[in-house]
Amino acid sequence: MAYEPRRIAFLGREGRVKHYGIALGYGEARPRLVDAVRRLSADLPGPGFTIAHDAATAALGIVYWWANGNEIHARYFFAPHDDPGALVPVQDTGMACVWELEVIDFERRAWLRDVLEDDDLEAYLGRALDEALV
Repeated sequence: MAYEPRRIAFLGREGRVKHYGIALGYGEARPRLVDAVRRLSADLPGPGFTIAHDAATAALGIVYWWANGNEIHARYFFAPHDDPGALVPVQDTGMACVWELEVIDFERRAWLRDVLEDDDLEAYLGRALDEALV
């Protein structure tokens, strides 16, 4: 697989959930994918974040939430590239790709600093990764 940069963008916050999109080049994650991932996060048991990853060959949705103080939990979803809103659950051993890890690393650092060290959930929820081309 040849490397191709992807744009990572913060897509806003709804309650205790932050949303990110990843897309090839300077593009944006398609709205149908973003909306589908947002819906999947509606019942999270804790604060967290989502990634709508408009990848080269598929549409991916990942929903993360924090539990037990210091654990990150996840649900993974997949849809065909030509139908990004048709996400279905995936049972796979993969954790994340290099682009998704950019978001996960940022969120881990923010959780550690704001929640575990400073006990300030609102500070964590107000902090977001700056747009980046990775």
